[in-house]
Amino acid sequence: MSGSIEPRSELSRDLTLFHVTMMGLGMMIGAGVFIGIGNTLNMVGPGGMILTFTLNGLIALFTAMSYAELSSAIPRAGGAYNFARLGFGKGTSFIAGWMEWFASSVAGSLYAVVFATYTLEFFKQLGYLEWLPFDYSIAVKIVAGCVACVFIYINYRGSSETGKIGAFFTLGQMVLVLGIAVLGIIAFIHHPDRVLNFEPFMPKGWSKLLVSMGFIFVAFEGYEVIAQAGDETIDPKKNIPKAMLYSVFIVTLTYIAVSFGTIAAVGANNPELAGVPVWKWIGSFGDTGFGEAVAMLMPSKFVGFLLVSLAVIFSSTSALNATIYSATRAAYALGRDRMLPGQMAKISKKRKTPYVALFVTGVIVLLVATLLPTKDVASSASIMFIFLFFLVNMCVIKIRYNMGDELEYGFLMPFFPAIPILAMLCQAGLVAFMHEEGTIALIIAAVWIGAGFLIYMFYSRSRAVDTEDEIKVIEEIVEKVSGKRYKIMMSVANPSNALPMIRTTYAMAKANDAEIELLHMVPVPDQVPLSDADKYMWSGKEAIVETMLYLAPMFPISSTIRYCRNIARGIISAVRQKNVDLLILGWHGNPKKSRFRVGSTIDPVMERTPSRVMVLKGHTDQISKNILVPIAGGGNSAFAIEVATTIARENEGCVTLFSVKRAGDDKAVDFDSFLTENKIDVTGDFKLAKKITTSEYPVEAILSELDSADYDLLVLGASKEPKLKSIGHETIPERLCRKSKQPVIMVKASGGITSWLRRWF
Repeated sequence: MSGSIEPRSELSRDLTLFHVTMMGLGMMIGAGVFIGIGNTLNMVGPGGMILTFTLNGLIALFTAMSYAELSSAIPRAGGAYNFARLGFGKGTSFIAGWMEWFASSVAGSLYAVVFATYTLEFFKQLGYLEWLPFDYSIAVKIVAGCVACVFIYINYRGSSETGKIGAFFTLGQMVLVLGIAVLGIIAFIHHPDRVLNFEPFMPKGWSKLLVSMGFIFVAFEGYEVIAQAGDETIDPKKNIPKAMLYSVFIVTLTYIAVSFGTIAAVGANNPELAGVPVWKWIGSFGDTGFGEAVAMLMPSKFVGFLLVSLAVIFSSTSALNATIYSATRAAYALGRDRMLPGQMAKISKKRKTPYVALFVTGVIVLLVATLLPTKDVASSASIMFIFLFFLVNMCVIKIRYNMGDELEYGFLMPFFPAIPILAMLCQAGLVAFMHEEGTIALIIAAVWIGAGFLIYMFYSRSRAVDTEDEIKVIEEIVEKVSGKRYKIMMSVANPSNALPMIRTTYAMAKANDAEIELLHMVPVPDQVPLSDADKYMWSGKEAIVETMLYLAPMFPISSTIRYCRNIARGIISAVRQKNVDLLILGWHGNPKKSRFRVGSTIDPVMERTPSRVMVLKGHTDQISKNILVPIAGGGNSAFAIEVATTIARENEGCVTLFSVKRAGDDKAVDFDSFLTENKIDVTGDFKLAKKITTSEYPVEAILSELDSADYDLLVLGASKEPKLKSIGHETIPERLCRKSKQPVIMVKASGGITSWLRRWF
């Protein structure tokens, strides 16, 4: 492991909240929105355009919350790549980083071409380009390449320079854009009759709204660039979430104001309209519709064109600056974790910038801007951005669920998990209309993703370094078993923990004709490096060897020793990976941390493990002749009876089913019906007794029963209430487990579709 320790980041931490907010705004308020206004009006009319920006802003806010939550907990360069690494592992994370690198790079080339197009068009209007000795399209490519080189150099100068220059261009575009919006609103105030410009509100019906939202969605891509600045932002846990939410909120209001001002800018009695409705007239110009409408606000068309040109130039340059930064950090993250060659993570000693990643990113931007059909490639980038956002929304759910008690969040979204689920549904709806982007875009996206898959399979998978949060297999011994057998996993910490569990494990394995997997999670202190993990595994290895001496002669037995900073997550992962049917582990006393009810390992394991679970407390290695099973109904109680009867058969003992009903409650548990409904086998060499008592205090009644008779084991089903969602109070089974003087086995049954989802997702 010593050779694979993650290199320490040396990126300079210079970006303030203002800088990263401007970076997000700069990428979002790109030239695409101005080009898209005319097309959107033609597609859905005036009301539809305003709704398009409003609803897209809402969808963007949902996903921005997912980015904000994850970035506050994992503030590192890499963005979606980092989130996917924790949520779904190396393979998915590589594809996420690979897509983000490509999408941001190609978006940068698009902004370079838009800058060149509008700049040259402006000079062409002035008559300054008549001397060109070559075709106009070639001039666009040359200028696009030149401006891309300028911003590649600016990014090389360092994050401080990138942030300052990006903030300058973003402020310039914001002044121009808001100025246009204000002029349109003022015109509306002076001419209130222009409210008729908005009629009919939805001339082409509601069915086209999703199409227009998919078309204009690119205008809301930008907050993901802020996630890339985690290593370079001051106080990232607070500033990155703020910047993401501020930027989406500001951009949405700006877009709504601009779209409203564009429609209000044109008087219905203007002779140029020739009786055509305002929205249809603007829409008829397509890409230049926004400019035509703004020209109506100005003394002359030239002044209007000048204003629009300046707005587009400022917008495209600020977006170009942000996309080059974002793409470079995505490539840097892939190199940092050796998903790509380590040279990609090299940092300039003087500038503190990842210069190799920047150089390779610059090559992609220049090639696409000067040689390839930028529009089609950029459309494929838009498709991949939607895929990325969908993946991030999946990651925020999985990471909060699996690692919520490990990470230190600076922001937690409200109404979880409804918001990311709603965002995914909306994004799936948008993807359904992405055929509007064209076949070439889909082919380019498929080729890039396919190439990434091949690179991962033949290069990255074997070279990627482990991170602090990953689970590493230190040692594994597998005994191959013919045919599919019931699989029991026994989690051992040390010999004193393992030996008391052997008798119960033996009984369950014998009853189910099972194979046994012994698991030891190495407890490495947080301050100890990963390279020293093997020094802490010897007590667990000794426990495995001693357990094998007892169980190996009777059952097929395998073992695995793993490392994970969080023991519970490591156990849950092993259960899923090994497709375990039953997990057996020990409880060593009351939790040290008040937020856990049973223990920092037991609580999440009981809630999240897809298999059956048995938690053993006390000297369960003793022969149990008299077993008490409190019955509350449900699958956990049924499994408790199954466990108790299995143990009783081994010892020819007695199982007492015990129920507590409240005074005045005429309904008592029908033990016979319960046994029949749950298909519980109560035959064999043991006795079965049934008792019902009346009490307002079930815990005290059960404890009293334990003390009054000669019971030597308590077996009970765990509460159905989610442990991690009921912090602060004990359930009845947990109080019994804590107060019982006799050994206790607390069980949880697997639960149909819920367990299936937990196992695979």
